Parts: sequence; C-alpha cells; structure tokens
Amino acid sequence: MRIERSAMADREWPGCAKSLKGVILDLCGVLYESGEGDGVAIPGSIEAVKKLKESDLQLRFCTNETQATREKFVAKLQRLGFDISVCEVFPPAPAAIAVLKERNLRPHLLVHDGLVPEFDGVDKSSPNCVIIGDAAEHFTYQNLNEAFRVLIGLEKPVLFSLGQGRYYKETDGLKLDVGVYMKALEYACDLKAEVIGKPSPTFFQSVLNDMQLQAHEVLMIGDDLLNDVGGAQHCGMKGVQVRTGKYRPSDERHPAVTADGTVDDLAQAVDVILRQRGR
Repeated sequence: MRIERSAMADREWPGCAKSLKGVILDLCGVLYESGEGDGVAIPGSIEAVKKLKESDLQLRFCTNETQATREKFVAKLQRLGFDISVCEVFPPAPAAIAVLKERNLRPHLLVHDGLVPEFDGVDKSSPNCVIIGDAAEHFTYQNLNEAFRVLIGLEKPVLFSLGQGRYYKETDGLKLDVGVYMKALEYACDLKAEVIGKPSPTFFQSVLNDMQLQAHEVLMIGDDLLNDVGGAQHCGMKGVQVRTGKYRPSDERHPAVTADGTVDDLAQAVDVILRQRGR
C-alpha cells in the first residue's frame, strides 16, 4: 500500500519538486503529536527533517502554536530529537506583536499562560483590542466573557486571532482549537476577526520574505487541508497534505480545496521530493 501511494503522489505532484527552492513544514501533526510532556515525534519525521536540511532546499517551519513562547516551543522540539533553531520557526505571536506596535494597539489577552511572556514588552493598559490564541483549559466562560466585555465596550472593536483552526490532534485525541472560540466572539460582537497565522496570506508572505523566495518556488507540507494546504495554495505555493495529525479521509474529497499531493507522512513526502530531484 505504501508503494502504491508513493507512486500516486509522484503522479499528482505536477513536477513541482524539480524546480523547488524551499520547503515550509507545519509542526504539530506533521513532525510530532502534542500531548503529555513534550508529546511524541511522528515516526520517520526526525530523519525526514535531517534529509531536507542536508539537501539544497531552504527549510522553514510555520506553525499556529500559541501555547508557549517560541523559545520554549523550539526547546521542546529539540528534546524530541529535531534539529531546529528558533530563527527557523514562524509562530503567530511575534507577528501579532509587530502589528500591535505598528497600529499603536494595547491588547487584552485571551491566550494560554505559557504564551503570556511573549507579550511582556507590550503595553496592555486600557486595552483597545483583544488577542485570542489557543488558551486550551483557559477558555472558561469567565475568560471569554471578559474578552467579550472589552470588545463590546469599544467604539471600534478589534479582534485578532492567532490562527483559525477548528481542531488539532494530541496523543489522546482531537481537541477544539482557537477558531471555535474566535467564531463565538465574532458572533457575539458582530465583527470579523483579523487572523494572524495560517492561513493569512500576510503570515505566509513573511516566511517567504525570510527565505527570499517567490511563492511558486516553495512547497508547504501540512496536516490541515484548509489552513496549511489551502492557505499556501492561495498564496501561490503548492500544498501537500500528510495523513497524520488532524488529517481525515474526507479531506481527500473536500469540495473547495484539493491538495497537490497527499502522502502517508512527512517521511514519504520528503522521499518523493528528493527522488524527483534525483537525490
């Protein structure tokens, strides 16, 4: 079965691997599954990252992870065995901070405690916007209601969401993601959130700018059909989905988004890429 799917992947990808100059990887659901402790690496993913780093392709990691600072998040990945440095990882929080400074905004934070230190240098007095991230168990009625009251009390309410995922996978099963709670605040306040993170074109473009590459030169590999694959395709990149993480068989019959390729896991995706490139 694995050989058959690999051959299928070769046919479905329109020769893009030969002209690639860079690859962007999602993290949770592609490299590892989060859960108790540091989570667990997905079989073959550590070696797959190593192969990409040894190739002539640029490599970056694009994530909607918002439960820890970038430094702590990368340290966790390193403990799992991945050769990843902080400068290679692009999460939403630093991008959100840049927007706050540019627009002179002071946020009320509805985020996980582990992410709060990321905003230590940000003025949070008399908030004139709300930032919502994956607060997990902190998504209580009290906390959501507090964010609602800030927004509803503003003449021009501004809601930033650090991603818009519906759910993600941990080792003990699927978990609701930030997009569910974002929608609740949108509905209550009759507004539209500004998404910082995947699938925002601005967020993807920041990664492309760091690589100094054009969209057609880069491939995105993720487990989320809409936010990883669809978001990348909307920016002009190719998007490949892995059958790990939050992947569901129905993704391959989605009415609006079709991946350029679907493979069992990151290890298989990397083998296909390198084989097509003759390496």
